[in-house]
Amino acid sequence: MTASPPPVHGPLPSLADARRLVVKIGSALVVDPEQAAPRAAWLASVAHDIAALRQAGTEIIVVSSGAIALARHSLGLTRRALRLEEKQAAASVGQIRLAQAWTSALSAHTLVAAQLLLTPGDTEDRRRYLNARATLDTLLGLGCVPVINENDAIATTEIRYGDNDRLAARVAEMTGADQLVLLSDIDGLYTADPRTDPTARHLPVIPALTPEIEAMGGAPPPGYSSGGMRTKLMAARIATQSGCAMAITIGKDPNPLTRLRDGARCSWFLPAPDGRSARKRWIAGGLAPAGRLAIDAGAMRALAAGSSLLPAGVRAVHGDFERGDLVLVTDLDGNEIARGLSAYAAADARLIAGHRSDDIEPLLGWRGRDEIIHRDDLVVHP
Repeated sequence: MTASPPPVHGPLPSLADARRLVVKIGSALVVDPEQAAPRAAWLASVAHDIAALRQAGTEIIVVSSGAIALARHSLGLTRRALRLEEKQAAASVGQIRLAQAWTSALSAHTLVAAQLLLTPGDTEDRRRYLNARATLDTLLGLGCVPVINENDAIATTEIRYGDNDRLAARVAEMTGADQLVLLSDIDGLYTADPRTDPTARHLPVIPALTPEIEAMGGAPPPGYSSGGMRTKLMAARIATQSGCAMAITIGKDPNPLTRLRDGARCSWFLPAPDGRSARKRWIAGGLAPAGRLAIDAGAMRALAAGSSLLPAGVRAVHGDFERGDLVLVTDLDGNEIARGLSAYAAADARLIAGHRSDDIEPLLGWRGRDEIIHRDDLVVHP
């Protein structure tokens, strides 16, 4: 007999409380397989949901599949298995159609869609990670709705996610989202495949991803989707370990996010209790520092109060490091007080050290982040 998950204490997550939400939408939801065209009415309902959440103060990032599916018929690539180069060609054509579909749906609510095409390297390489995160933060700050897909036009079989479930989880991790929703063809996780096992039980809450829970994943379903429950559980591990709650819910009906907000059946995967600090533990002890920043007393007080490290408080830059490298932060006597990931290479950090953030662009000829180390990338020693 399958054991029941441990009891849950405290309130469950709710979309009404989300500060930053990532929504993953699969090809089977986006594309009408008979017409090989976007499901315009369904996309319009999702755009309505997004507008309502935005009005309530939630930032939204969409991770949308569908590019290859939108192009297969128009290119005559209707057989089930495509060669890599055919997938890349279809993605090149379909990405335009997918972006147009989202632009049309969101513009009806005066929302601006922004397209980003990512590969695993963009979310795992430190420098590209910082670039992608900065772009997403800027877009959200400007009121845009980023629409992300894997860059299948250039990704190879060996260097790709292969499914947008895990990509969405990486985006949630990268952007510090507090909730991730996977819109699916099933309303959550079951103890077994409910299509073949009538005794399968729906699990509304998964407090922790135990080996028993992970064993409930199965093979990907046939059709356009490359996901399946197995990849969704992989996504859940990535998201929950970064402190992000994740929900799996059915997405085929109109207004799926409003339905979820109002209590639609789903499975919530709860964030790990120490998820938010896991990355900072990695920064604190998992890397070899490539340089050192010496800061003044005012900057030390700001860091102790939870602020980012601004260039004005930096008095000296030591070492030869690149953007995204780990650096030590010390007082003027060389005593380590913090460490973090630098938003600037050493040469640029030397030019802006001691200056106000407004001086960064005149000094460098381009405008980077206001902080040398953002507080999300900083670990201050007690």
